[in-house]
Amino acid sequence: MSTTKIVIAGFGGQGILFTGKLLTYQGLLDGKYVSWLPSYGPEVRSDEPIGSPIIDNPDIVIAMNRPSLDKYEPTVAKGGKLFIESSLIDRKAERDDISVYYVPAAEIADKNGDNRLGNMVMHGKVLKETDCLSFDNVGQAIEKVISARHRDLLDINLKILEAGYNY
Repeated sequence: MSTTKIVIAGFGGQGILFTGKLLTYQGLLDGKYVSWLPSYGPEVRSDEPIGSPIIDNPDIVIAMNRPSLDKYEPTVAKGGKLFIESSLIDRKAERDDISVYYVPAAEIADKNGDNRLGNMVMHGKVLKETDCLSFDNVGQAIEKVISARHRDLLDINLKILEAGYNY
């Protein structure tokens, strides 16, 4: 049995938490043991100890903005995979011991109907380039994870995720 450690990082509004939740639910549908440990701004500024496991040397990093790339590129495990949102990040990866994928996620999402869904483009690309989860159950996972408030976006999410998969 193998373990895949994934870090998804970006700024608020990019759907980072949704992507983490979606990956986790897909893992459950694939019969895997999963954990999802969201971390966001307020925790970073806490004056109190924060009890959370730290992921050292993730196998996969999805960097949706420049500060995330700067912070997490050095941590990717040797032989790991780094996915860079190239329509928002203005630099190339510095490592040559990992696989790097430059994905203009916001541009692809925009061309497919909703520029806010760059996270779905990246999700699709990760499914294509890794063997951590199957593409087969992604529709079922999105139906479970998407909120009632955003239920009308189900079809566009699936369309944009497929565009990322095919990029």
